[in-house]
Amino acid sequence: MSFKPLFSRALALSPERLHFAAHSHHLWPDASFEAQQQAWIDANQHADRKWDLIFGEVIPRAQAEVAAELGLSSSDSLVFAPNTHDLLLRVFSAFETRPVRILSTDGEFHSFRRQADRWEEAGEAVVTRVPLAPFETFAERFVAAAKAGGHDWIVVSQVFFRTGGLFDRMEDLAALARPEGPWVLVDGYHGFMATPTDLSRVADRIFYVAGGYKYAMAGEGVCFLHAPAGFAPRPVVTGWFAEFGDLSGPPGGVQYRSDGGRFWGATFDSSALYRFNAVRGMLTGAGLTTADVADHGRALAVRFQDAVRAGDAGVFDEAEILNPVAGDGPRARFLALRHEDAQAWRTALLADGVVTDVRDDVIRFGFGLYQDAEDVDRLIAACRRIQRP
Repeated sequence: MSFKPLFSRALALSPERLHFAAHSHHLWPDASFEAQQQAWIDANQHADRKWDLIFGEVIPRAQAEVAAELGLSSSDSLVFAPNTHDLLLRVFSAFETRPVRILSTDGEFHSFRRQADRWEEAGEAVVTRVPLAPFETFAERFVAAAKAGGHDWIVVSQVFFRTGGLFDRMEDLAALARPEGPWVLVDGYHGFMATPTDLSRVADRIFYVAGGYKYAMAGEGVCFLHAPAGFAPRPVVTGWFAEFGDLSGPPGGVQYRSDGGRFWGATFDSSALYRFNAVRGMLTGAGLTTADVADHGRALAVRFQDAVRAGDAGVFDEAEILNPVAGDGPRARFLALRHEDAQAWRTALLADGVVTDVRDDVIRFGFGLYQDAEDVDRLIAACRRIQRP
């Protein structure tokens, strides 16, 4: 079945392009175009009272959608920001002692990697990074390091952005989390709406960040934090939106909301929330769940993977598939292939009208609703056209 009609506007803008970077910059569905228009209309129709509508209807709906997706018992733990970096800064600011002792990995996304490096330079943090490789033993090694103690903050990805490896030991980390420390934060950007994710068993003990730029199909500007009650009650980096609601704090001091809203920032562009809500509505209207979309992507990935393994995708038979599709369990929505010529292959494909992306020596192919089996066959043919050295 083809779901391309849901993306008719985006596909029509470049009809010959093959966009296999759904894991990087997902194309936007038609519903998001209409939502962007509605955001403009509401902003001008309601003018000074726009925020009554946003906080009264738009945000609660977005919170409810995220809570339903993640199996949260309440949406009160959720707060939005333009990017996950803002949210990381707010959580970090809530630690009362320095340096903050952080346990993480050598495979986190740049929003955390760069900031953690700078915190170390400034004496604000001491970071222990557990190597991802060999990934077969990573989860056991990381959990063992966490259990060894001595850390204030444990930060790890649900799905690693470069290799597509999936971390499935959240419950082990949640068992260690305490309001007095350590805190556990899971970066779910490559998990949220990429694969079914149920946080119901750990939501009272872990922080979870993700956003809409990729698999939620909503574009930039709609990132969120789930913050467990009792953890980090008074972040130092705080915006004035955090002072509206049920407040608590020391007499005469800065008051904070007692729910996830304690992490609110200040004025932001709300149009991304409109797009997110519209995309969720589109999926509901089409009868599609994250599991359905993941199954569609998995079938396309298997088609490409089989061609690579059979030698039908040209030079790609020389690459190592870092996260091969095996079984029907949770997984990344992309295939990561490692080869020293990955950069050159990506350049050749781009010249042939095929969009992928590359991280060092790893080329990634992302799969989504706007692709079908015929597109994968065209991708395979384009791969065959790349000349061997």
